[in-house]
Amino acid sequence: MGENNSGRAVALLPILVFLLIFLGAGFITGDFYSMPAIVAFLLALLVAFIQNPKVKFADKIRLAAKGVGDENIITMCLIFLVAGAFTGAVKAAGGVESTVNLGLSILPSKVAVAGLFLIGCFISISMGTSVGTITALSSIAVGISEKTGFSLAVCAGAVVGGAMFGDNLSMISDTTIAAVKTQGCDMKDKFRENFLIVLPAAVATILLFLFLGREADFQVTGNLDYNIFRVLPYLVVLIGALAGVNVFVILIAGTVLSLIVGVATGAFALGEMFTHVGAGIMGMYDITVISIIVACIVALVKEYGGIDFILTFIRKRINGERGGELGIAALALLVDMCTANNTVAIVMSGPIAKEISDDFGVTPRRSASLLDMFSSMGQGLIPYGAQLLAAASLTGLTPFEIIPYCFYPLLMGLSGLVFIFIKKRK
Repeated sequence: MGENNSGRAVALLPILVFLLIFLGAGFITGDFYSMPAIVAFLLALLVAFIQNPKVKFADKIRLAAKGVGDENIITMCLIFLVAGAFTGAVKAAGGVESTVNLGLSILPSKVAVAGLFLIGCFISISMGTSVGTITALSSIAVGISEKTGFSLAVCAGAVVGGAMFGDNLSMISDTTIAAVKTQGCDMKDKFRENFLIVLPAAVATILLFLFLGREADFQVTGNLDYNIFRVLPYLVVLIGALAGVNVFVILIAGTVLSLIVGVATGAFALGEMFTHVGAGIMGMYDITVISIIVACIVALVKEYGGIDFILTFIRKRINGERGGELGIAALALLVDMCTANNTVAIVMSGPIAKEISDDFGVTPRRSASLLDMFSSMGQGLIPYGAQLLAAASLTGLTPFEIIPYCFYPLLMGLSGLVFIFIKKRK
C-alpha cells in the first residue's frame, strides 16, 4: 500500500479537489445547489485516476471496484434502497402527516425539535445505524417544519444529531463493534466510559433545541387530524428498533405494513402501491451512486498512501498519556474525514490507536471510546458523508444548510476534549 510506510500527502489531493470545487462553486455563485455533489465527486475521482501513473489504469479500476465491494459500502447502499422503499410507501399512505399531527397534538410545538432529537437518539441506539435513522425520520422532520414554522435545517440537524448519538453508543453499531474489537475491551466497559463523556453533550443539545423553540414562539398552522392506523408503520419501526431487530427486517416490515394501511384506508389503490415503493427507491439513487463513487476515491487514496501519511504524521507527534488520548482523537477524526465512513476509519486507525494506548498508558475502554466518538463527530459534520448527504437528499436542503444545526456531533467532540483535559493523571 502506498509507496512507503510514511505515506504521501499528495495522495489526499482528490479529497481536497472535491472540497475546493464543491465549496468554491457555492461561495462564488452564492448557491450551493449550483454544483451537484455527484459532479464534484466525479471530478475528484478523475483526479484520483490521473494520479500516480506508476499504477496501471486497469489496476486502479480493480482497486476502486474492491473498495466498492467492501461489506460496509454494500450494506449502506442496501439500507438506502430499503429505506427509500419504506419512505415512499409510508409517505403515500399518509403516515408522515398522521405521525407529525399526532406528535404535535401531544407535545407543544416549542419542544417538537428537541423531541425529534430524542426520538432519533432512541431509534439509532436501538437500530445501530445512523443512516437508517436519518432515512426513517427525515420525512417527519419535513412535516414538523411545515406545521410549526421551524426552519427545516434546524429539524434536519436534530435528526442528524440523534442519529449520531446511537451510531456512537449502540451495542449493535458497526462503529462500536469495530472500536471494541480493535482495542480489546469489553462492550459494557466501553459503553459506560463513552456514555459518561457524551451525556453532557446530549443534555446541552436538548437545551439548545428547547431554547430555539422558546425564542421562536411558533404557532402550529393547519389542522392536526390524524389516523392512528397510518401511524402504525412508524410505531412498528420504533418498537422493532428498541427490540434490537435487524434494520433490514424493520424497514421491510414497515414498508409492507405501510402498503397494507395505504390500501385499507383508501390512500391509494391496490394497483398503485408498487409505484409508490419504486418512487421512494428512485429518490435514493443519487445518494447510493455518490456512496459508490466515494468508495472508489477512498480506495485509491488509501492505495496511494494518503491514510498512511495521516497515521504517521500523528504517531510522530504524541507525548504522554494526555498526548496519547489527543492523538487517538485526532487520528480517528482525520481518517474519517478522508474515508467519509466512520466504521472504515475505526478499522483503519484502530491498530495504530492500540499501539498508542499501549505505549502511553491509555486504557482500552478509553481508547475505544475516543475512536468511536471522534470518528462519529467527523461523520456527523463532513458535507460529503453519507449521513448529511442522505439528510440533504431527503429534505431538499444542502449539507451546508444543515451543518450549522448539527449541535450534537460538535458538542460530542468538545465534551470529549474536556474529559481528556480534566482527567486526573497518575
